Amino acid sequence: MNWLAWKMLTGDRAKYLGIVFGVAFGSLLIAQQSAIFVGLMRRTSSQILDISEADLWAMDGAQENVDEIRPLPDNRLYQVRGVEGVQWAVRLYKGLVRVRTLDGNFRQAILLGVDDASLVGAPPLMLQGTAADLRRPDGIVLDEDGYHILFPNRPVELGVTLDINDRRAVVVGICRVTPPFQTFPVVYTRYSQATQFVPRERNTLSFILVKRQPGTEVAALARRIQEQTALRAMSWDEFFWFNIGYYIRNTGIPINFGITVGLGFIVGAAIAGQTFYLFTFENLRQFGSLKAMGVENRRLVRMILFQAGAVGVMGFSLGIGLAALFFEVTGRSGQPALRGMFLPWQVVALTAAAVGLIVIAASLLSLRRVLVLEPAAVFK
Repeated sequence: MNWLAWKMLTGDRAKYLGIVFGVAFGSLLIAQQSAIFVGLMRRTSSQILDISEADLWAMDGAQENVDEIRPLPDNRLYQVRGVEGVQWAVRLYKGLVRVRTLDGNFRQAILLGVDDASLVGAPPLMLQGTAADLRRPDGIVLDEDGYHILFPNRPVELGVTLDINDRRAVVVGICRVTPPFQTFPVVYTRYSQATQFVPRERNTLSFILVKRQPGTEVAALARRIQEQTALRAMSWDEFFWFNIGYYIRNTGIPINFGITVGLGFIVGAAIAGQTFYLFTFENLRQFGSLKAMGVENRRLVRMILFQAGAVGVMGFSLGIGLAALFFEVTGRSGQPALRGMFLPWQVVALTAAAVGLIVIAASLLSLRRVLVLEPAAVFK
């Protein structure tokens, strides 16, 4: 019976391909837009992803994300170090600075000041130079994309000089980082050097990175830090989702992408449902003939579900393939704004579930006409 259902499905090539491409278009739109949304949300926490040495991030209790920073006084660092279960705690500076090249190119940049002694928070992947080169006078490490933004059409080389807030800085290393939400260059330097690059403030300490002692639970240590210092302390994973939650609640990004994903689902369901209904309607005589020959309703239901499942699998495979091709091509384009976008398996699973709902909706539209069909109708 499945063979007969397949022959009925492919008998009219135009309608058959229309159903498949309707599902494929819906799959492509859902997968692509959902993956871009995930990539953008991931970019908002790029610095959190890149700094993995610490178990906890400690910050001001009123802080709501990684970018809007309320600086801490230096004595907070020593308070955290005095909490039981802390193996070490170091400073981290994060802020925005004005960067100017000698030929006049001007950009804003993200400045990260890592601990002078341990270099905790240094770039995770060095392409040229080493993290230890940050100890050189006026030394900075610049991310690869940021170098090409500041020095377009110029080969990557070390030793070039920049002006950061009217102070000299020398590029001693090139690194690769997780692309930030804002396409700004990312500059690493030592904490003491970072305080020289930024305008004078009473407090300059942005975050305290904490490593727990062996055998100490992260959650228990976070509670002790909060109780004894009144600071907010979160693990890497908690801070990552805390930051993403802020952007979801306070920006229009989720709404805009949600509308696009919803339109993809509606369009896919409308095209597939209407075309599949017309296909079933035009084949009512065949279904009536099968009923007249004694084929039970449940067997006909299985035939329709087989047809819907077949076009669903083909449409989903085609749509996901096109979405994966899109991210493969954009990933190789070398554009900083597109780097880091990919198709996670969770999005593939979400798209498969959406296609399943589209297929079920299309099947339900067709099943009723077949189930209430009188076998004698084919002889009228």
